Amino acid sequence: FFLIYVLLHASRKTFSNVKVSISAQWTPSVQNESAPTWEDNRLFADEEEATLFLGALDTIFLFSYAVGLYVSGVIGDRLNLRYVLCFGLCGSAAVEFVFGTVTEWLHFYNIYLYCGLWVLNGLLQSAVWPCVVAVMGNWFGKSGRGFVFGLWSACASVGNILGAFLASSVLKYGYEYAFLVTSVVQFAGGVVVYFGLLTSPKEVGLSWPDTGLGPVETDTDSHRPLMSDEEDEEEEVVMYDGGYYSVQQQDEPQAESPQAIGFFQAFLLPGVLPYSLAYACLKLVNYSFFFWLPFYLSNNYGWKEAQADRLSVWYDVGGIIGGTVQGLISDVLGKRAPVLAVSLLAAMGALVGYSHSPNNQVVNAVLLATTGFFIGGPSNMISSAISADLGRQEALRGSQEALATVTGIVDGTGSIGAAGGQVNINNRLKVTS
Repeated sequence: FFLIYVLLHASRKTFSNVKVSISAQWTPSVQNESAPTWEDNRLFADEEEATLFLGALDTIFLFSYAVGLYVSGVIGDRLNLRYVLCFGLCGSAAVEFVFGTVTEWLHFYNIYLYCGLWVLNGLLQSAVWPCVVAVMGNWFGKSGRGFVFGLWSACASVGNILGAFLASSVLKYGYEYAFLVTSVVQFAGGVVVYFGLLTSPKEVGLSWPDTGLGPVETDTDSHRPLMSDEEDEEEEVVMYDGGYYSVQQQDEPQAESPQAIGFFQAFLLPGVLPYSLAYACLKLVNYSFFFWLPFYLSNNYGWKEAQADRLSVWYDVGGIIGGTVQGLISDVLGKRAPVLAVSLLAAMGALVGYSHSPNNQVVNAVLLATTGFFIGGPSNMISSAISADLGRQEALRGSQEALATVTGIVDGTGSIGAAGGQVNINNRLKVTS
């Protein structure tokens, strides 16, 4: 299950890892002008215009992703999580394949097509995160959730690392092959989800008390459907199971399934609004690194694109360690807010330090890892462990489903903040150009 979001983030990271190559392909150059059809397909007059459009695509993606998160969280609490996950993974993989690979193979370059595909990609990808957090929330109780979710939420950072290495390994053949590799792998992951994912302990005959997983009290019905249209008759049934007989009285009514909570009800749950606003500010910074770090390293220091891609993974390494360590500390303290506050205060110093990084790859890597520890760590905690806490809080009393909805609200609000950050970056690029 960890690999599901690894594959999604690997394909999402591909776009930021190949921006230099895409910009070169979309603008005049000696190589491009030698192509007979280049003058007809040229998108932009120079690299500055291409860079602005790439930034606009980031903004388009994040806004559509944010809108989709608000909707997909509600859908995830009402439909089978396995189907929603499969649809999001496979649909997004198909869109990215068309965006980066098919258009390049056909030499078909069109601004409106790119924008439309990236809007669709944002909507499809938004179906994944609320559902994966909901599935994890179904399997793990609150005890130790900070460490478990902190370690598991490293899937995004691991996906970034995998995407960077996949893209850099095939970039010499053309950026279209980076999209090809990651989209095919992601589509295969969606197929695996459809046929193999267990979304709840109940699917294998386990219950989910707050203290942990345990066997269901009635061990003879573990393979029966959870819901049936047939009415149970009042009769005793003698069943043979593992060397002993058990007698079951079928006169107790089935417990009703929890009802999904409404969107505005979830928004008004204690803690949802403050953490959503905090995540909006945090994701703005985090996704600025996500979308622009390889491009920045290549242009600011003159390093080759493949080198910049590999160096950028140190930010994600720091995020992996930060999310795990800070999650463990929050479990020990029994509180998450103090850990986040201290980490974010330290993040300000880390950002200032990184802004003065010299042209040295070793020093840059160390500063990147430190920055990722204090920014990526809290980001992972809010989007996973804290979202699960909010969606399983005492105010719901287990009578309503809210985990996917709450996760969608938190992540959606964060994505709006990240989109606002991209707008600011685009404005600065315009001023610079």
